[in-house]
Amino acid sequence: MMDRLDTLRLFVRVLERGSFTKAAADLNIPRSTASEAIQRLERDLGSRLLERTTRHIAPTPDGDAFYRRCVSILTDLEDAEGALRGHEPTGLLRIDAPGTLTRVFLLPHLSEFLARYPKITLQLGQTERLVDLVREGVDCVIRAGDPLDSSMISRRLASMPEITCASPDYLAKFGTPKTTADLNGHHMVGFLSSRTGAALPLEFGVGKRIETVTLPATVVANDADTVHHLAREGFGLAQAPKYRFADDQKTGRLVEVLPDTPPPAIPLAAYYPQNRQLSPRVRVFLDWVVGIFAGTAF
Repeated sequence: MMDRLDTLRLFVRVLERGSFTKAAADLNIPRSTASEAIQRLERDLGSRLLERTTRHIAPTPDGDAFYRRCVSILTDLEDAEGALRGHEPTGLLRIDAPGTLTRVFLLPHLSEFLARYPKITLQLGQTERLVDLVREGVDCVIRAGDPLDSSMISRRLASMPEITCASPDYLAKFGTPKTTADLNGHHMVGFLSSRTGAALPLEFGVGKRIETVTLPATVVANDADTVHHLAREGFGLAQAPKYRFADDQKTGRLVEVLPDTPPPAIPLAAYYPQNRQLSPRVRVFLDWVVGIFAGTAF
């Protein structure tokens, strides 16, 4: 039988994951044990906490209020335990960040972080899609671009300069544009927005204004690494943070174009759910990653 604290942890995880099966797997217990524990909790409290269907689990009004109190209680308990252990953060930390950004900026410093916090276990997801942090059990995401929705708390990391690039073969075929007026007849590699499902236009800083240009795209993709590869293969002009194209520029596989009218810099931030108090392991991760980008010359 689960004790009361373990049951509270289970209840929080069930709502955050939206599934008894996923919550039970996270806590390494049988699904039947999880279901029985929540039923027992509801009986003890004399209130129904969850609305269950075959496909969805949602809190009742009482369940939502109880969830928020549970999160606060469990976070306070974790902080108290951390204080007794000498403020050493522990446990599993789930982070999601774009793959190339992870490899370029985070991995070279990762051994330092884990040496400093040896009781943290890090799980790295590498995507660029919108992530439901609560539903998917993710503690923190790092994203470039416009701010995520207002249900997230953000911490600014950097402002990354962007450039426009194309392959030498592409430029030999279509010419090298000198101004945005020369873009007629050119093609772009379309990057699909995860929010709208449409290809994002190219952007150029012309004086104090931003000029947007949508060019024909033979190929579009929703993954930044794929867009990068397509540009290298000569499918059109592509825009991305400067660091992404740096190695290919050095080897000549990509050439910067229109350097006098660069795209606006793209903001980079870390996000975590606002309905969670900041756990010690997320706090130290954020401090660490802020320090990495503060010392980075873009």
